[in-house]
Parts: sequence; C-alpha cells; structure tokens
Amino acid sequence: MHFVIMGCGRVGSTLARTLGRGGHDVAIIDADASAFRRLGTSFEGQTVTGIGFDRDTLVAAGIRDAYAFAAVSSGDNSNILAARVARETFGVEHVAARIYDPQRAMVYQRLGIPTVATVRWTSDQMIQRLLPQGAVPELTDPSGKIVIAEVPLAEAWVGRHLTEVEEQTGARVAYVTRLGEGTLPRPDMVVQQGDLVHLTVPRDDLARVERLCDQAPAPH
Repeated sequence: MHFVIMGCGRVGSTLARTLGRGGHDVAIIDADASAFRRLGTSFEGQTVTGIGFDRDTLVAAGIRDAYAFAAVSSGDNSNILAARVARETFGVEHVAARIYDPQRAMVYQRLGIPTVATVRWTSDQMIQRLLPQGAVPELTDPSGKIVIAEVPLAEAWVGRHLTEVEEQTGARVAYVTRLGEGTLPRPDMVVQQGDLVHLTVPRDDLARVERLCDQAPAPH
C-alpha cells in the first residue's frame, strides 16, 4: 500500500522507516530537504520537498493513490490543514494528525481527523490509525485470551448503529472515544465521524474482526 507522510522530523522519519520495513510504498514530504537525512541510507521511499498541504506537492507524493496520510510536522495548524486536504480534496479515507495542543483534539475529532497527542506519542498509535489491521491491544485479561483494542472502522460505518458492529463482527463494544472523551455505548448509539471504537474480542479473533471493520458493513 502507498502511504504519504508530511513532516520528516523524529516522528515522521521513524514512521516512514517503519512502514518501509513493512514492505509498504512510502512518500515523505518536508519543506526542508536536509530533513531527509534522518531517513538514513537504507530508506527506499520517495522524498518530496515542499509544503505538505499544497495540492501540487501532495500530488507529486502520490496522494491520489494513497491508502493513508499522516500529518506529523511541527505545526498543529499545518497538520490539520494537510489532513483535511488529503481527506476532503483527494478522498483519502485513512488520515491521522499529530498535535501539540491536546485541547484542540475535540475540534479535530469533530472534523473526523483522528489525532495523536505529542505527550502520549508512540509509533504504534499512529500506525494503528493508518493500517487496516493496525489495532493495538489496550488491555488484556490475565489469561491473555481476551483483549480490548481500538479497531479502526471504515468510513462506510458512519451513521450505522454500534449494535451492528457487534452483530457483524461478534465482538463487543467496550467504549467509544468521541470528541476526546470516553463514552459508554448505548443501544441507540450510532457511529459518528471521528469516533474511535474500542472492542472487546478474543485475541485469536482480532485479525478477523479488524478485516470486517475495515470494509463496508453488510446492508441492513
């Protein structure tokens, strides 16, 4: 799959190398060409010098063929603007933005842009929001058989009831992070843009559940 990353700082370069080692095609954008030195000599992806929210720059990075886009530059405003351009102009479904001000998370969530706050940054969290099977278990029972994991839902799930997620996957919704706050599921609750859904599922069944969540739900 093709990934486009904006920002070749510590986070962006680590993300690019990690995805590249995973066999993915990666293009990384930065306004400062010298930043690409952080990638090292083994990086085989594409480097693009330019402004990450500029449409021509994004096109040069292959945004039209991108499966996912990550905005991890040093500026909150640039990151959210680039993420919105990737989603709203080029239709990239899987986008994520790094933020420095956690209080802005609610605004970004309303725009349907998953965010990762700097204070709790790990590469796993960003990859979790980009890859179709990137769920990282948040809690495991003592036996190791049951996990609670944030599982990304395809855009097509927006507007569908959480009970449908349970019916079609066999998992249980533990809670939903909505507008930066945890919310317990209700029978009438529907998936909204920007929701992060946390499922309780047998560990051995997690990959199957992830695949189902990454595709459009079955018709009513």
